[in-house]
Amino acid sequence: MSGSTVKTQKSPAQSSALAAAASLLDGQPEAALAQAETMLQRMPGFPAAEFLACQALRRMGKTAEALARLAALARTQPRVPAVLWELAQTASEAGDTGAAISALQNLTRLQPAVASGWFLLARELRKSGRDDEAWRTDLSGVHASAGDPELLNAAMAMNEGRLDDSSSALQARLKRQPEDPAACRLLGEVNWRRGDMTEALAWVERALEIAPGFDLARDFLIRLLLQNNRLPEALEHADLLGASPVKSPGHDLIKASVLVRLGQQDEAKEIYERLLAQQPNQPQVWQNLGHVLKTQGKQADAVHAYRQAVSHQPTMGEAWWSLANLKTVKLGPDDISSMTQALASLEQNEADRQEDIFHLHFSLGKALEDARDYAASFRHYDQGNRLRRGLIRHDADDFSAEAAATADTFTAAFVAGLGKGGCTDPDPIFIVGLPRSGSTLVEQILASHSQIEGTMELPEMMIIAGRLQSRLDDGEFPDFRTMIASLSPADRRRLGEEYLERTRVHRQTDKPRFIDKMPNNWQHVGLIRLILPNAKIIDARRHPVSCCFSGWKQHFARGQTFSYDLSDIGRYYNDYVGLMAAYDAAVPGAVHRVIYEDMVKDTERQVQRMLHYLDLPFEPACLEFYNNDRAVRTASSEQVRQPIFTDGIDHWKNYSEWLGPLVNALGPVVDSTTATS
Repeated sequence: MSGSTVKTQKSPAQSSALAAAASLLDGQPEAALAQAETMLQRMPGFPAAEFLACQALRRMGKTAEALARLAALARTQPRVPAVLWELAQTASEAGDTGAAISALQNLTRLQPAVASGWFLLARELRKSGRDDEAWRTDLSGVHASAGDPELLNAAMAMNEGRLDDSSSALQARLKRQPEDPAACRLLGEVNWRRGDMTEALAWVERALEIAPGFDLARDFLIRLLLQNNRLPEALEHADLLGASPVKSPGHDLIKASVLVRLGQQDEAKEIYERLLAQQPNQPQVWQNLGHVLKTQGKQADAVHAYRQAVSHQPTMGEAWWSLANLKTVKLGPDDISSMTQALASLEQNEADRQEDIFHLHFSLGKALEDARDYAASFRHYDQGNRLRRGLIRHDADDFSAEAAATADTFTAAFVAGLGKGGCTDPDPIFIVGLPRSGSTLVEQILASHSQIEGTMELPEMMIIAGRLQSRLDDGEFPDFRTMIASLSPADRRRLGEEYLERTRVHRQTDKPRFIDKMPNNWQHVGLIRLILPNAKIIDARRHPVSCCFSGWKQHFARGQTFSYDLSDIGRYYNDYVGLMAAYDAAVPGAVHRVIYEDMVKDTERQVQRMLHYLDLPFEPACLEFYNNDRAVRTASSEQVRQPIFTDGIDHWKNYSEWLGPLVNALGPVVDSTTATS
């Protein structure tokens, strides 16, 4: 708080005496009071000495006496911020909320650019039940913080990548001002950029403890919770954000994103439709509505929504890709012309909009593929992939080494030596493999069974595996095998129970079994078997070149960093085949393999084999999976709402002359059909 001294004319001797007494305040308040009273005996009414006496009394716990004297001092010194600040703090400690509010209102009028006064005022307003005023007051404090030079410098350091400098400055500030929510939120972001999610969450939560009306901090917290898949907490905070007295469409949008993640598509749809009824020219909202409608199987409505998005913003690459990515929709010559113009405009004038540019390349690749212009199609797919590859991190060598270490760990002898353990609940059915391998078809077939609930691609197993990997990365164990061997039967049971508890939020029915269709879980089959020994695992597999090429020309919303280079995806497929072979050798029959081409040729037999593996009776509904109206969020959402068709099985051959890097990376598995287990 600026203006920390009472401004009266003082002689050098008086200034020296005051400074000496003030230095005693924190450690020896009684001595400070004695010196102040001595000065007041010589100079009755001397404001600086009276102020010092009041400060000492508060530190001694004599708040009633301090409050009475400060109130009198404030009447003679009504425009001295330090007096009002001390009066407010003393009144707050004495439980006199009214006096504290009055003092802080006067203080913030005098010093509107000093955030600490606003935040203290908001706390006092909450004590008196004036919640809306408190919320707005917190927002005034946030606004004041935006002009604070120290915070601006810390933010600049963070944005320039000097995270240590920013963190040091913020830590020093918080040591002086521990009740500074803006500094807490900013320190949370610094830790998030460092990759320390635990610290990031702690600091942002601290900011909201101090200033519950800090809407930007709550918005950031929701995004952090979404990244950690803590969906019920994210929804709770989204509801709180929606109650802000300062309304914003952004609050509705982030709640809708939480609802989508929770599988509550109808509620999200209502939000988007309400926002569009209020203001129809919002391309982002039209696009989001299209995503929900696609997931619900309302294809015609989804097409309308995506076309509305691109009509309002022709350069909106993701909306074009969303249209192109509807596998049963073909973009015509007019669309190709519009996308080509949009791409030229972006490349000439807005090269920083890389996401729009690579989305348009993928979209043109699909449109030209449908037009059978395969050479032009490949050029656009290639350019889109090259742009996307430059924006993500994927080290094929490191990944291959991790896959090899996992294969070397989960040998038959190692697994047998661990003995029994884990959570024995049989609920989960994991469908693993590469994207575009037919896993969504397998999921839709199984989710049509009366005893199986389809959910979505759940990240919980990857979160658990990532946490274990971090123990290795932090040097707690010398290698992967030692880390896995350290898990006791109780540890494994606890981890299995954690998985079931974390996934419970996605289960909307009372069906006894549920599907987790995260394809990347093939990397964690060994861990799954350790912590959930009775879970079932289905490996969905497709012809190597067909699967890899389909993945390469598919732009994924997130993850799948291996898929933007033909050599990378070929190596990834090799790693996958090698690790799954190691699992098969270690525990024969534990994983059931479904070959997509076999499923297409003889669906009924393959369905019977899967259900036999799952110890479930055959049900005809599994063959009529296309009548199941459940929400499907993957790229194959429209295809699985139709009977099986064979048109796409050999489609990759139209591009065979350009697939040399993929074929070379696949090596000996290039022609493998991988016999079923």
